[in-house]
Formats: sequence, structure tokens, C-alpha cells
Amino acid sequence: MTTTINDSDLTTRALSEGAQEILANALLGADDGEIYLENTRSETFMWDDGRLKSAGFDSEEGFGLRVVSGEATGYAHSNEISKASFGRASEAAQLAKRGKGFKLGEAPQKTNRKLYDDVDPLSAPSFESKIETLAQVDAYVRGKDPRVVQVSVSMAASKKDIAIIRNDRDIATDHRPLVRVNVSVTLEKDGRRETGSSGAGARMMYDNYIEDSKIKAIADEALRIAAVNLEAIAAPAGEMDVVLGAGWAGVLLHEAVGHGLEGDFNRKGTSAFSGKMGQQVAAKGVTVVDDGTLQDRRGSLTIDDEGTPTERTVLIEDGILVGYMQDRLNARLMGEKSTGNGRRESFAHAPIPRMTNTFMESGDKDPAEIIASLKKGIYCAALGGGQVDITSGKFVFQTSEAYLVENGKIIAPVKGVTLIGDGPTALTQISMIGNDSKLDEGVGTCGKGGQGVPVGVGQPTVMIHGLTVGGAG
Repeated sequence: MTTTINDSDLTTRALSEGAQEILANALLGADDGEIYLENTRSETFMWDDGRLKSAGFDSEEGFGLRVVSGEATGYAHSNEISKASFGRASEAAQLAKRGKGFKLGEAPQKTNRKLYDDVDPLSAPSFESKIETLAQVDAYVRGKDPRVVQVSVSMAASKKDIAIIRNDRDIATDHRPLVRVNVSVTLEKDGRRETGSSGAGARMMYDNYIEDSKIKAIADEALRIAAVNLEAIAAPAGEMDVVLGAGWAGVLLHEAVGHGLEGDFNRKGTSAFSGKMGQQVAAKGVTVVDDGTLQDRRGSLTIDDEGTPTERTVLIEDGILVGYMQDRLNARLMGEKSTGNGRRESFAHAPIPRMTNTFMESGDKDPAEIIASLKKGIYCAALGGGQVDITSGKFVFQTSEAYLVENGKIIAPVKGVTLIGDGPTALTQISMIGNDSKLDEGVGTCGKGGQGVPVGVGQPTVMIHGLTVGGAG
């Protein structure tokens, strides 16, 4: 039997072990700091080759103690919540202090809102029901198309409870559920194999995704993409106009632009957007937002990992750079306020400025009109993996679903499409913005500084002139 631990248990145990007194001593002469407590339980299921390939359950708890002095951060962590561990962590973290006489930063604003329910997605349905669901999806996909040679179905869920203790004796807490379901299908025809994948997730219970109609819709989408790729022809190469589809294609915006709008890169002057506040950095009509307050979304948080309530932060408005995403440290050093973007992967990591749900807002064009205006180019319905230089915004992205367009007509699906460019330049080359902005289905994970956190990405259909397209000819 698994024992459930919540944030109140964490707080009670930490306080009984003298956490507040140890923290108060550690922060004498410091600018900021906290004790971050966490308990995380997670499970994963993978169905592959017609059988349950793996099933895992993990439970982890611990704390991180941070002392911030000027630009220096002292951080120590342990998976043991005890007075001795707090004391050792305090000694190590205090090495960051340069002396006394600093003014300790004000605590984050309190909030009574809840962006997601205090539910435990690991509690239901039963283990047997989850395995049965995986088997049913496998059978469903194989029964729909005789070309199916491989089906992989995965389910994952976690419940993270956190508590943040600060020197003002205010304690912030949060309960964070998260689920994700993914289906991958491989088809074979005349010796050629192609794969399609689809997934969804959010901060809620499994039943929102694994009821019969919803998980079958995810499977149908994976099957559709695989079928499209099976008929795809070799992609052309060269400089051409590109239309990016709504939703998941926003991962390019996230990687090639969003990271460059995080506070640490701009404070250090290493972002392509450094020193450009108030300047035109994108085509008119382009508005980019980071919003951690969207109900139940994968990237949403009631409070960030420093205790600051998340908010809707406008980054680019009508092409003008108007804001950065900030944690407490970089906001203080830049003379700004935290925007609730201080995030960490776990108690073993210090918080850094990170995105939540980052997207471009809608324009006024019909998506069909945008595609119809494409004389010769590529319509990228969805992107796959890619590489990005965060400081310059230079990117190389592969597509997972793309089409050749000539004279406004979709000619054929294409494979091997690679998009090459840089985010800051691409922003200025946007000429048409659709009225269909949406977020992805809830599958994004962002990596930065060796840490991964769940995020949302999104955008409307957009036309970008003059991107370099790598292809087969």
C-alpha cells in the first residue's frame, strides 16, 4: 500500500524539525531565499508489440534550501527532511553570502485562486482498468487498418505536492496533478514504413482522456498522420514561403523566440532581444503572450516554484517588445517584478526563469485564405524535433506533417522537410496571421539548464516569407 503525503504533511514535518529557525539564520545578510519542500508520486505505462512492455511507479520527496546574495546563489538539497539535513544544507548554501546589511526581498503576493482541482490522477482508474484500456486501443487501431505493423500506447500521471517556506513565516503550498496519454502507429505499404503520433494531457484526472471516444480520437489522429506520411513524396529544398499550422507548431515560437525573452538571458545580455525593450522586434500584428493562469493546462501553475502567483505576461505586443519572463532573482537585479516564471524541475534544482504556456495570439485572417495565398511553398501542419541556439534564436526543425503547396492548392504530402532560420528574423517575416490561435493538446516538455518542466505552446496559422527549407531536392 502506498502512503499519500500532501503539502500539509511536508510542512508539519519541516516545521517540527526547525526549518524556519534554520532558514532565518541562513538568510541573515542575504537578499532572498527559501526552503522548497516537495513530494512527487508518478506512474508510467507502456504498451508495445501487443503487450504491456513496462509499468513503473516512483515516489520521491525532499527539500532544497536557497540563499541568494547579489547575483550569487547558494543551493543545497536533500531527500531527507530532518533537522540535521536542514542544518547541513544551510551551511552549504550560506557560502553565497558576501556579508551583511542587505535588505531581504519582500515575500510573493498571496493568492486564493485554484487553477486545477486537488485531485490524485494515480488513484483512479484501477491498475487493471488502465492495462485494459491500453490493450483496447491497440486492438482498435489494428482493426482499423490492415497496414498497421506497430502500435505503442503510453499513459503517465503524477501528483506533486509542494510547500515553500520563507523567512517571513508565510508558507505557500500547491497541489499539482498531471496526466498524459500518447499513441504511436506505424504503417507499412510496399516495404515502406511510416509513423504517426498523437497525444494529449492536462492537470486533471485520467478519465478526461481515456474514456472511449476521447482516446480513440487520439488513436485516429496518430493513424491519420501515419497514413499521410506513407503517401508523402520527397520535399523540395531552397528558400521559400512557409505556412505554419495552428497549435503544436508553436513549439518553434517557444524554442526560437520564447527562451530569448526569459529574464536571465536578457540581464546577462546574451539574448538576441537584449536591450530592445520598446523596439519593433516582430511584424505588426504579432502579439506573443506567456500565460500560466489558464485553467487545467499542462504549463499552468497556481504559484511558481518561488511562491509567486503566475500571471498573463505580454511579451511582444503588435510587434513591439514590451516584457520579459522573470523569476525573483533576475527581476530584482533588473529592477522589475517577478512575473511568476520562477520554475524548477524538482527539489534538487534551483529555480530559473522558465515559460509556462507561451503562444502567439490570433490575427484576422482565415486559415484557408492564408494557404490559398501561398504560390509555391510548404504548409507545415505540425513540427517534430529540432535544435535551437537559445541566445541567437537560430533553429533547425523537422516536420512531422507537411504538404507541398502550389498556386494555393495542396499538391501532396512531403517528407524530409527541415526548416532553417532564426527566431528574431522569422518574427519580422510574418505576413499573415490566422484567426485560429490555439494551444497544443498538452504534451510539451521544455528543457533548459539541465531541467525539464511541463509547458504549453501555441499559435495561429501564420505565413512566414523566405525561410530556408531543407529537403531531398
